[in-house]
Amino acid sequence: MNSCLYECTVMHRRLSPKRHEFVNRIFLFALDLDELPALTRRVPIFGHNEPGLYNFRDDDHFQITPGSARENAEAFLARHGITGKPARILLLTNTRFLGYTFNPLSIWFCYRADGSPLAAIAEVGNTFKELKPFLVPFQDGAFHLRIPKHFYVSPFSDLDLEFDFRFEPPGERLGVFIDDYTGADKTLVTSLTGKRSELTTGNLAAFTLKYPLITLKVIGLIHWHALLLWLKRLPFHHKEARTDLQRDVFRPHESLKP
Repeated sequence: MNSCLYECTVMHRRLSPKRHEFVNRIFLFALDLDELPALTRRVPIFGHNEPGLYNFRDDDHFQITPGSARENAEAFLARHGITGKPARILLLTNTRFLGYTFNPLSIWFCYRADGSPLAAIAEVGNTFKELKPFLVPFQDGAFHLRIPKHFYVSPFSDLDLEFDFRFEPPGERLGVFIDDYTGADKTLVTSLTGKRSELTTGNLAAFTLKYPLITLKVIGLIHWHALLLWLKRLPFHHKEARTDLQRDVFRPHESLKP
């Protein structure tokens, strides 16, 4: 099957105004959206829109229409001028675990019928349960885009800085790189690298034991490092201060038309 698991290393390095760095180990799902019915039969602890230890819910992601995750991805691509439906979509994400989920980043890798990359969608999430998708074109062997953020991700980052997304097409190895720029200055470096494992009940159970309570761990680490940045007296940006720079934002479980 195309669906798989990736055991990953996350590196987050803030360069300015003060240096701060951490490294964390997690695992992520890479789900071929057309394989979801087969996966629920093959992996009993994985569910689709139904209760389970791990549960992928379509409405945990951005919703342009009330349809499936694939239909919403197709609608988003069409909004950006890509009218041909992708033959395959591989979604790198975290599913619900015991009913809870949090995804700082999900990536929708879209492919043509001949297997060539079409485009990617970078879906960025924040702790206010908001999502913002970005269309990332494929060029020069990688999915790449540099674009103003215009989204409240962290109180320690300006809303008008630029994201620089670069994703390698996933295979046996995963390579995801996101840099933040303020003008010409790089202020933050983030990487997500990983190794592929087959999505089986055994592998998923092993990762569950190796990385217990993964969702709560991610949420806890985000708040812990926010506290450390606050103690370092980094400039703090309130969400209510610049609502004009928070654009094209979705909330899960709501069909919004930004």
